Amino acid sequence: MGFEFDALSLFGLSAVSASLICYTMEKRSPWWTLGFVFANLAAAGYGFAQGAWPFGLIEIFWGAAALWRWLGTRRPAPV
Repeated sequence: MGFEFDALSLFGLSAVSASLICYTMEKRSPWWTLGFVFANLAAAGYGFAQGAWPFGLIEIFWGAAALWRWLGTRRPAPV
């Protein structure tokens, strides 16, 4: 008895793993925050493809929040 993963499950595992890695590395560089954006959007795609639309929606909101943070790091500081 073992675990068998189809392509969708492997995609979801990869997306959520990338999200976790990028989240933990965010303080090191703004580029990790951008990676977190894309990882969350991939996880949202997985959620919708799997039929778990509430998960997909939450991941879109997480991605939007991360994008907002990343855009804030790209703006010059006020004088």
